[in-house]
Amino acid sequence: MDFQVIDRSEGKVEIGSWVPTVEDVRARQMPPTLLFIQVPEGKTVKNRLHLDVSPIDGSTEDEVTRLLGLGATKTDVGQGSDRNWVVMADPEGNEFDVLRTLAPQN
Repeated sequence: MDFQVIDRSEGKVEIGSWVPTVEDVRARQMPPTLLFIQVPEGKTVKNRLHLDVSPIDGSTEDEVTRLLGLGATKTDVGQGSDRNWVVMADPEGNEFDVLRTLAPQN
């Protein structure tokens, strides 16, 4: 996603596409950040939050290949084979979808 770490402390990390400052936040609405908090229990049920990502500078297939190289895996949650998105999971089993590319078509 080309995000950077904004804040990291014991058991949590916040990422975003921008580093917030008080002035920026007061001046305009800012893009959201994502905060991940470590919990003691393992994953046992469906995710409470599900992320969808759309590549902007390459094909969906290229993004899936990149994510596989970073440790993600393809997974089946009952979506069927006729879908135009790919369901993946991070190394801890949290599912997310890679949707159609938003890259300009040449």
